[in-house]
Amino acid sequence: MKRHGALLLILMAMSVVSTGCVRRRMTVRTSPPGATVSIDNQLIGTSPASTDFIYYGTREVRVEREGYRTEVVLRKMKPPWYQLPVLDFVSETLWPGEIRDERIIDIELVPQVIEPSEDVLNRAEALRNQSRSGIIPAG
Repeated sequence: MKRHGALLLILMAMSVVSTGCVRRRMTVRTSPPGATVSIDNQLIGTSPASTDFIYYGTREVRVEREGYRTEVVLRKMKPPWYQLPVLDFVSETLWPGEIRDERIIDIELVPQVIEPSEDVLNRAEALRNQSRSGIIPAG
């Protein structure tokens, strides 16, 4: 009976002392910086922008900046070995300390090419003339 009491006391002490915690954080960096960053349709800020996350999986990262093409990237976040089922219980509850999982996503922005308005108007006029004459362009 004393053994069970001692074991129970040890388990209770471990649960009080154990402050296991896994902090997950992702940072989106862009070149050039200053772009608006959204992850899974949630605005997180201006790059470089960071946010905490709970679940692993595929994330949709959207980056927008005036004068640059909008970039949408699907990034798969695979869990580290200590977050696999069964092991995650130990790392999140019993491990005596904090474990950090930091992910960095780098995105290169491409300048937006704006066609001269005269070229656009010329193409529009050509299409209008073709539609009037019944000519359908190939391709």
